[in-house]
Amino acid sequence: MFAAITGWGKCLPPAILSNDDLATFLETNDEWISTRTGMKERRISHVNVSELAYVACERALAAAGKTAQDVDLIVFGSTTFDELCPNAASNVQRLLGADNAACMDVNTACTSGMYSLTTATAMIKSGVVKSALVIGAEVISPIMDWQNRDVAVLFGDGAAALYLEASSEPAGVLAESLGCFGESREILAVQGWGMKYANQQRVLGQASWAFLGQEIFKKAVAGMAQGSLKTLDKLNFSAQDIDLIVPHQANLRIIDSLAKKLNLPKEKVFINIEKYGNMSAATALVAFVEAIEQGRVSAHNHILLPAFGGGLTWSAHLVKFGDRTQAIAQANVELPECNKTGLMLVNDIIACKKRA
Repeated sequence: MFAAITGWGKCLPPAILSNDDLATFLETNDEWISTRTGMKERRISHVNVSELAYVACERALAAAGKTAQDVDLIVFGSTTFDELCPNAASNVQRLLGADNAACMDVNTACTSGMYSLTTATAMIKSGVVKSALVIGAEVISPIMDWQNRDVAVLFGDGAAALYLEASSEPAGVLAESLGCFGESREILAVQGWGMKYANQQRVLGQASWAFLGQEIFKKAVAGMAQGSLKTLDKLNFSAQDIDLIVPHQANLRIIDSLAKKLNLPKEKVFINIEKYGNMSAATALVAFVEAIEQGRVSAHNHILLPAFGGGLTWSAHLVKFGDRTQAIAQANVELPECNKTGLMLVNDIIACKKRA
């Protein structure tokens, strides 16, 4: 039994925060950011993460030609859930009207969407469920330390979803590898976000970030390369057997270093970092969905999806795509209207934190 990917959808909030916008309150400029990261802009959400996830799921269901009643399981990968109890997946279930779906949340930071893909795939392969929605979504902007240039320029908000269903034909995740550099977890951490900080006179959202860029760079390249090679080895594949690699979009230099380690030419690497930055749990899935939408994925292609996140978690999935790469239908659903720019939304967040 396999878990074929038959539906895909994404949801990016409309408000854009450009590098020039960041320069209005940080000591930086477009050249400094773009040359070091490859990023030109990112999205800032005016709604909670569950609402982004809901729209992405509706679009994934439409692409698969399914309805909410066809969903047996919702696995929601994120770090920025609306609430911890009840879980955020149950809110997506309610918004969709997916009454038959079991619901669970997964948090492994930037790899959350990919760990969710593993979870849903395993449950379909084992026969527990026959279908699943996999979500990678994040609204990081409210907990961002907007005065810290090291992190403020890197992250954005967004969501993507995949619809999986049981298949007798080899499709979906054929092999994956998961891991974690737990001894180095402090080099990438959001301090002030969790029960550890309860009763410490700290307002929720007043988070500071530990971010040791050079160490993270080394671990990210090592983790994704190690995971990719382990995954390929499970299928007796070489990197040359891959039709496309869609890596986590954290930094263009990391992506370039990974491609060199795997000896993959640039034309086999999908990159969209310039538009969205690092959306944490949403990043790899949004890139995968865009690769499908842009015609970079053909029927029966083998796609490698390496990712890396806080923890320090890493993963690498080898996906075989099915027969169909075109959406069956389009969902008639949109986010509520946003009447503010990305800069206006960020300035609101900064002002709110100053008042707290």
